[in-house]
Amino acid sequence: MASNKNQHFVPKCYLRPFTLDGAGAAINLFNVDRKKFFENASLKNQCSGDYFYGKDENLEQAIQATEGVYSTVLREIQKPRYRLIEEHKSVLQAFWLLQNMRTEAASRRSVEMAMEFDRAASVEALALRLDIRRAVQLAMRTYVDVVDHISDLKSCLVLNRSRIPFVSSDDPAVMTNRWYFQDPRISGRSFGLTASGLICILPLTPEILWIAYDGDVYTLCHEAGWAIARNESDINAFNEHQYLNCFANVYFRNMSHAAVVKSSFSAIENLRLLARHRAHVAVPDRSEGDFQRYRIVSPEEARSGGELLIHSEVLFPKPSRWPNILRWRMNGSVYSNGTGLKYLRAMHAARSSSDRRFWRELSRK
Repeated sequence: MASNKNQHFVPKCYLRPFTLDGAGAAINLFNVDRKKFFENASLKNQCSGDYFYGKDENLEQAIQATEGVYSTVLREIQKPRYRLIEEHKSVLQAFWLLQNMRTEAASRRSVEMAMEFDRAASVEALALRLDIRRAVQLAMRTYVDVVDHISDLKSCLVLNRSRIPFVSSDDPAVMTNRWYFQDPRISGRSFGLTASGLICILPLTPEILWIAYDGDVYTLCHEAGWAIARNESDINAFNEHQYLNCFANVYFRNMSHAAVVKSSFSAIENLRLLARHRAHVAVPDRSEGDFQRYRIVSPEEARSGGELLIHSEVLFPKPSRWPNILRWRMNGSVYSNGTGLKYLRAMHAARSSSDRRFWRELSRK
């Protein structure tokens, strides 16, 4: 049985730099639903639940081990004259992915997806029904299979030299994709961990943020693993992702920044998504040789019975701006073979095709 009843889905070691004086005892938060500030809230009561991961002691120990390695790396990062090394890049990538998959918000999105399947098909999809605890346990087991999916990304640390701090949240590991949002060939489609143009964001402290990105699509000027952000517009662009992605709470260190937090959230509140999944139902339409074509129908039409194909689409919030320090790469590249796989990064394009000749390299513009 797990040794700790109160299990954190955003660990205290991660939130500690955002606490008052970095002491790890109290933290300031803004609740986005109530639009209310809570000053000096207890850290131990944040982002946790009774047996959130269940009672699997091995799973709990594996998660704690990852958190311990992250804590060690974070202490190194905060030392003077630190240079980002490959080993630490791998730790930050793994921690980001773990954090992206294990929050209550991520688990609720999985539950919502299963419920959306039920609604879309108008059937009792009992096999797809999940509760929060079961969803996070499944996510943790999936993590092992996908941990290398972002190993090909470029990454660096962003040092905040502005007057506005980085904020964090109860769902801080952000996955986004500027290219998917803005390129007309793919705009409006969903994306995943293997997609071209992927961007991963995780604020580490009010002064430091980690970012990973598709180096075939973007470029970011940095030295020894550090990029400098001096403009408040860049910090606001990074923070906007926390406001859009958070489940309920935004965390920040000093109440002197409360007005900035509230006004920044208010400016983009209308961009927050009410749902993060959308299901499409299709029925057989016609056969073409060895292939079967389907057509999308309404849930009402699907009630007639027969074979159904259900596709769930993950929805991501689109920010109002992007940080200027992350620029488009000149003659950037994406990879596709014209199938439903859409656009993948080079490493995943090679893995997905038995014959690379079928993949063609496309300029971003």
